[in-house]
Amino acid sequence: MRLLPNSTLTIQVPGKLMIAGEFAVLEPYQKLIATAVNRFVYVTIEESESNQITLEKFNLNQLNWQVENGQVTIDTTDHRVNFVKEAMAITFTYLKDSNQTIENFALCVKSELDDTVSGKKFGLGSSAAVVVGVITAVLQFHLKEKPSPELVFKLAAISHIAAQGNGSGADVAASAYGGVIEYSSFQADWLRQRYQASNTLKELLEMEWKYLSIKPIRFPQDVHFRIGWTGSPASTGNLVNQILQLKENDNIKFLEFITSSEEAVDNILGGIQNYDLSQLLVGVKQNRTALVTVGKEAKTELETPMIEILCEIAEELGGAAKQSGAGGGDCGIAFMPSIESADKLVKQWKADGIIPLDLQPYSDGAKAI
Repeated sequence: MRLLPNSTLTIQVPGKLMIAGEFAVLEPYQKLIATAVNRFVYVTIEESESNQITLEKFNLNQLNWQVENGQVTIDTTDHRVNFVKEAMAITFTYLKDSNQTIENFALCVKSELDDTVSGKKFGLGSSAAVVVGVITAVLQFHLKEKPSPELVFKLAAISHIAAQGNGSGADVAASAYGGVIEYSSFQADWLRQRYQASNTLKELLEMEWKYLSIKPIRFPQDVHFRIGWTGSPASTGNLVNQILQLKENDNIKFLEFITSSEEAVDNILGGIQNYDLSQLLVGVKQNRTALVTVGKEAKTELETPMIEILCEIAEELGGAAKQSGAGGGDCGIAFMPSIESADKLVKQWKADGIIPLDLQPYSDGAKAI
């Protein structure tokens, strides 16, 4: 897609849900299954005499920004702009390496990934989607063509690690590529070290990211999944650190978790590839057990009482369910064998105070609309 010079551009970026393999994906070559979903972040960019940025979610309006010697500054003390600042900085570095002049522009970020009334987080990867959206918008505004998902993902992964310090990058991949993906992480420590050691950003982008793997997969249409929100937001970064601390304190228990998670994910993938619902449900239950166990070993609650209720209702109705993502609240994801059982599940969830979310896999990644 080519753009007319100086046109206004809006990028739509899907949120994400983790299906299986959480935490284990932090280890080399471990697989995670994630999907883009049909709730979005919107990033609008347009030519402007002054450089400004608006983040509607945080009521941060028309903040001035500057770039000098590769460093981006935004005129606010609010740390919540850090994700955007890092995304802009890494994109400007790429554009400079590509002999592109940085134009003045105004940027506006809107999100429907969180609850619009309370502002509570659903756990749909808001920060990752914003990073993907900002990078896509700034690249496409300057280059006048759609950047590849691989380029957007790699730039977003680098900026996300710079801003957050840990994480697998799976949420970034889901938002950049779209659809359902099988994902193995680049490994945060590897990327951080290579970023610091590389002479140029281009060198880092062109080298082999040896741990990284992103493959599209097709979910069987006769598997009906439903998402339930518990009303309790979780802090992914803190939970990741607690699980990684278990690796330091009791490596045997941590390796037992990795083995259990790997078996579970293999069964889920096998169920998907073989159109075998029973194998898929076995894998989901195994993954749930592995996550509950590692949470207890790490002395942190990954499966909250509400998520436990969510899962038990699904199993009573012939399906299987688990937390989605880091746990500690947010969403649970259930896999049901029929429309009828899925409808009963939603009805029972509502009766028990669990809020069903109207989410389904979304086939496209970040794109202009």
